[in-house]
Amino acid sequence: MKNLLTSVVILAQLLMAVIACHAEDVPLRSGDQLTIRLAGVPAEDINQVSGMYTVDGGGNINLPYLGKIHAAGLKQAEVQGSVESAYRAKGIYTAPIVTVSVQFDRLVDVEGDVRAPQRVRYTPDLTLLGAISACGGFTDYADQAKVSILRNGNRTFVNVKKVRQSAEPDPALQPGDKVSVARSFW
Repeated sequence: MKNLLTSVVILAQLLMAVIACHAEDVPLRSGDQLTIRLAGVPAEDINQVSGMYTVDGGGNINLPYLGKIHAAGLKQAEVQGSVESAYRAKGIYTAPIVTVSVQFDRLVDVEGDVRAPQRVRYTPDLTLLGAISACGGFTDYADQAKVSILRNGNRTFVNVKKVRQSAEPDPALQPGDKVSVARSFW
């Protein structure tokens, strides 16, 4: 019994590590909130620079001494490197250590003929079937053969009946996707 419990704990820790790795791979976008921590600099500057920042509509964050640094479209590690390089290049700090944490509160909208249309919290393993299931599944009148995913202005149609039969893959969703389930004509 003890070995089983230990195995479950280890499996849970591995799963959390995999999810955290995937979260770091998601590109940032306008509206994302970042926590930036600075080390390797004078103590009085740590509190002035460390804090919460929001990616603005232009895709930038505004940092003390640097001004605007582009962040949208970059991954967490790329923003860290960009901020460190900017502080070094401007001669502000010689050996800054920057840590960026992203507050991943991203959502996928699910509307139409599902039992409880809502915004579903994005996780790196969220798929179309998972989002529909989180909304209580399809209503009796849903057109399961024509579910649409709107992503960055492009609409894709998915036949969920074929996905359930393993004839088509279950598409992975991304933050900001809009899933729409139409009503069947019969």
